[in-house]
Amino acid sequence: MVEDDPRVPPAAGPLDGLLVADFSRILAGPYASMLLSDMGARVVKVEGRGGDDTRTWLPPVRGEVSTYYLAVNRGKRSVVLDLKDPDDLAAAQELARRADVVIENFKPGGLARFGLDFATVSAGNPRVVYASITGFGSGAGAALPGYDLMVQAMSGLMSLTGDPDGSPYRAGISVFDVMSGMQATIGVLAALASRAVTGTGQHVEVNLLSTALSGLVNHTSAWVAGGTVPFRMGNAHPSLFPYEPLPVADGELIVIAGNDGQFAKLCEVLGVPELLEDPRFAHNQDRTAHREGLRPLLVERLMTRTRDEWFRTLLDAGVPCAPINTVDEGVALAEELGLEPVVVVGEGDAAVPTVRNPLRFSATPAGYDLPPPALDAHGDAVRAWLAGPADAPLPGGRG
Repeated sequence: MVEDDPRVPPAAGPLDGLLVADFSRILAGPYASMLLSDMGARVVKVEGRGGDDTRTWLPPVRGEVSTYYLAVNRGKRSVVLDLKDPDDLAAAQELARRADVVIENFKPGGLARFGLDFATVSAGNPRVVYASITGFGSGAGAALPGYDLMVQAMSGLMSLTGDPDGSPYRAGISVFDVMSGMQATIGVLAALASRAVTGTGQHVEVNLLSTALSGLVNHTSAWVAGGTVPFRMGNAHPSLFPYEPLPVADGELIVIAGNDGQFAKLCEVLGVPELLEDPRFAHNQDRTAHREGLRPLLVERLMTRTRDEWFRTLLDAGVPCAPINTVDEGVALAEELGLEPVVVVGEGDAAVPTVRNPLRFSATPAGYDLPPPALDAHGDAVRAWLAGPADAPLPGGRG
């Protein structure tokens, strides 16, 4: 690709020139600010004396650094500012005054006493796009702590996850923190587009519970539009069959028939064309209603061959299917497919392997110039810049 040619200067990212003041910590906010950094924004990560909580969330580690912290903090400059210290508070307020974007995930109203709330910041910086991420909004739920696990439980997600006769399970990742970070990024970009027309910024609010209810899509719709409360079905899908792991000779394989055509192909490959003549299995709603009768008929054929044998055979026939990989196998698959999932950020001993931003831009590629910073790694430079002329650019390269 052109951007990899050493003779060609790297293209600026789509957000080149924007300054982000990141007062967030842990996951949702830092994930959002990292995405903005990948796209060319310059992010200043403001940390308290103890640093971001995730610096101490270990194991696993790379060297002595938490891999959790490394996952969401590349491309940033770290400065420690104690908001209870008058000089540090003045620096934080100046940073917010200069910023195009402010991101914070304090409890609602928590920054007002420091003059870093939206009303105060926007009074001196009317172009600012100010993003607040909370657990349950700034109204009646303002006092509730915003932990992803709480939201998984309270939103209904855990009631949908696990065996029907077993205990509810959390998702394997902090899914609503990640989704809220994405929603915050979308909101920031939309507000920046609006600012380009109106000349003024605005307050963007995201909360984990609203993100969860939106992200539960067909399940929340089942209730609000259909009056049906979804229930835990293990790996089964409430509206499709087959759409789940099915046993094969040496384990399990995800098998999907998302429409009647795919089911016909599946029956052909399995050597059971007679199933197509059975009215119980004629259409998706019929197969879903009679899944308990259909499943053993499919499994009987699937058990005759191994996972890898069926994987290639079914894919070649146009039937979606997939092995159930471990994370390392997932990364290896992406590499095999040419997706280049890993980017190394930094040089020498400071180099850190990180996961590539999933967006690809044809003209303004994502950039990865700065590794996740050590605590206060850029503190002197940032504080000196904030003490200088207000129109001076933040020193350093892209990111």
